[in-house]
Amino acid sequence: MRCCTRGRGGRSMRRSRPPGSVPPSRSRPEPAPRESRAPAGEARELRLYGLNAVRAVFARRPEAIRKLYLTEARIPALQPLLKWCVAHRVGYRVVEEQDLQRLAASAHHEGVVADVLREEPQPLSAWLRDLPEGPSLALWLDGVGNPHNFGAILRSAAHFGVAAVLLPKHSTLALSGAAARVAEGGAEAVPLVRLGRSDNALAQLRGAGFALAATVVEGGADLFRTPLPERLVYVLGAEGEGMDRDFAAACDLRLSIPGTGAVESLNVAAATAVLLAQWARSR
Repeated sequence: MRCCTRGRGGRSMRRSRPPGSVPPSRSRPEPAPRESRAPAGEARELRLYGLNAVRAVFARRPEAIRKLYLTEARIPALQPLLKWCVAHRVGYRVVEEQDLQRLAASAHHEGVVADVLREEPQPLSAWLRDLPEGPSLALWLDGVGNPHNFGAILRSAAHFGVAAVLLPKHSTLALSGAAARVAEGGAEAVPLVRLGRSDNALAQLRGAGFALAATVVEGGADLFRTPLPERLVYVLGAEGEGMDRDFAAACDLRLSIPGTGAVESLNVAAATAVLLAQWARSR
């Protein structure tokens, strides 16, 4: 592989290029950082991949970008980001397709990988304090763990204007590169909120005017025939086990999505899209 570097303290190889373009930099890529959730208050890097996921970070919080890797074919589409990297002395490298696949640990990198600072979830009290008056919808993910389902949920949440995704106190669910790619930029549009004890969280949400709706496969009210409150939290259970029954009983509503019965239920991500669409339709 031809090599040269650009970035902090790096030397670059000059080559002819069109006026106004950003010179590519080539170097051997570094191994991927671990994808585990960072302890509270400790900044950790996350490796993102996918064009829309990287563009969304650049649009909302470019200062979080620490390194960028891309194929030569992606240079025209990412010119604004590359110019920003040069201006702010952020290292970027032009690498080969197989290098990106190794960096992302996926063939679905879409020609770009970025190391960014992970954004930690905010506390529920801070989110409620800053929440505007009026209609609002949030999602409480009670046991959802599959990163592709999480990414699809974030994509639907961004599409329908969900105010936040609420994560239980001890949930290990965190944004990963796979989830961010599936979210297609939605991970940057929907804030994550970390809850405290469930009973305290329920009290805080109800104090802010929210009703909680447990989503259940059987025994719930028909989603399409039930009036939905203006301020609502949908509670979604784990992909396999579903919601905890005691928790479902503690919610204000229990809702089911009616169907033909040809299959037992919808995938949690598909069900989320239906639930969000119905709330938006009712406004």
